[in-house]
Amino acid sequence: MAETAQADTGEAGAGKQPRSVRVVLLALMIAMMLAMLDNMIIGTAMPTIVGELGGLEHLSWVVTAYTLATAASTPLWGKLGDMYGRKGSFMTSIVIFLAGSALSGMAQDMGQLIGFRAVQGLGAGGLMVGVMAIIGDLIPPRERGKYQGMMAGVMALAMIGGPLVGGTITDHWGWRWSFYINLPLGAIALVAVSAVLHLPKKRSQAQIDYLGAALLTVGITAVVLVTTWGGTEYAWTSARIMELTGIGVAALVGFVFWQTRAAEPIVPLHIFRSRNFTLMSVIGFIVGFVMFGATLFLPLYQQSVQGASATNSGLLLLPMLGAMLVTSMVAGRVTTNTGRYKIFPVLGGALMTVGLFLLSTMDTDTTRFTSGLYMAVVGLGMGCLMQITMLVAQNSVEMKDMGVASSSTTLFRTLGSSFGVAIMGALFNHRVQDVMAERAGALGSKVTESSAQLDAASLAKLPEAAREAYQHAVSSGTHGAFLLGAAVAVLALVASVFVKEVPLKGAGPQAADAPAGGEDGASAKTPVTGAV
Repeated sequence: MAETAQADTGEAGAGKQPRSVRVVLLALMIAMMLAMLDNMIIGTAMPTIVGELGGLEHLSWVVTAYTLATAASTPLWGKLGDMYGRKGSFMTSIVIFLAGSALSGMAQDMGQLIGFRAVQGLGAGGLMVGVMAIIGDLIPPRERGKYQGMMAGVMALAMIGGPLVGGTITDHWGWRWSFYINLPLGAIALVAVSAVLHLPKKRSQAQIDYLGAALLTVGITAVVLVTTWGGTEYAWTSARIMELTGIGVAALVGFVFWQTRAAEPIVPLHIFRSRNFTLMSVIGFIVGFVMFGATLFLPLYQQSVQGASATNSGLLLLPMLGAMLVTSMVAGRVTTNTGRYKIFPVLGGALMTVGLFLLSTMDTDTTRFTSGLYMAVVGLGMGCLMQITMLVAQNSVEMKDMGVASSSTTLFRTLGSSFGVAIMGALFNHRVQDVMAERAGALGSKVTESSAQLDAASLAKLPEAAREAYQHAVSSGTHGAFLLGAAVAVLALVASVFVKEVPLKGAGPQAADAPAGGEDGASAKTPVTGAV
């Protein structure tokens, strides 16, 4: 361990990472899992939490507070890492996340839980960004591809295992351990990063762009609230939604205007001059839109229409997540070995579009095997896109902007997921209620007047005619949602066609020394050999 992780990266091109780098990567994967696993676990524990703490009317805020804090803080963590050093900001985010976890586990009422979840979300915003930016510092882009499978594996494990772990912990230890379980894992990551990771310390003389941070926070908060409340808490045309929309647009326009004048902008607009970075931001938004919409409606379809058990709902996504994992590993290896990557966004956009269209054709007679095949096609497409977007985005900027590049890409994916769940959800709900009214008359309207999504217990209590009508309604609702997803995925395919295949750092004899960025050659002082 005498060698530092930073020094060890010089051997990255040899293909075998030194021990200290592998230890750091393990710690980073643990931190990444904490950020992704949390909402999956909590979702399963929520009925028990409400039963003990009460406050059912505020239930949605337990998730919303976390999501808002995560989205709003993501760009700030990226910029703090660029200005003051990656290690310090990452360790701070872990500490805040663990403090929020401990406090959430000790909450005595729903108000406390919501507040502590916001603290937890503030830390979570730095976990994902820190992982991506530190990997960007440690591993040259040419070598970074081989770790895509590791990151995709963590994501798949969180999505599949989250509900199972959450249910098991809640049943045997109590819901508070859904939060406490983060503490030992976070402590391991914290100790490993502290002992092994050694990156250059930075001390920027510029002040933090507080006005930009405030405008961005207000804008993101308004956008997330509109997509969360629209069509559920409030009608899309209600005064509250209109007010939030106006506030969000005004804040974001003001933010963009201010970033052109700030001495040290939160999101330097010059990074969007890179065509590849801008395209990766667009593709990342679409991947978030499609992925979280799919993970919301696929289990609902399989439970309501195909009669699958809700207990193992994470396992229902196994065909999609398994295909995503395998493809991500293959894409990473091919990228590392050849330096070529443009084929993957193009192929990913095409497969995702086809897969979502196939999902839109499912009806009440579709078998689980057939739907599993369709999900696998979507998973193959997302596997080609998930990590490649971050890799190309990081390769398109200079090292000094690695943090804001990582945070911006992560933020676009997060915003995409918010829009995907909201828009696909609104379309689904509208269609379900229409079909129920058509097929079951007044009874159908009464069944879905409170929610278009029925749980297994409510579905079992329905008369047979109403239950069949609901199955047709869910089938029709998922048809509309996935057809919209396919149309949006076409945009990812179009965007990927315009990606310019720029040599990855580490792709040739001089590439490891060449600065990142920019396909326009603005920052490159010497030509990069080994061009692909």
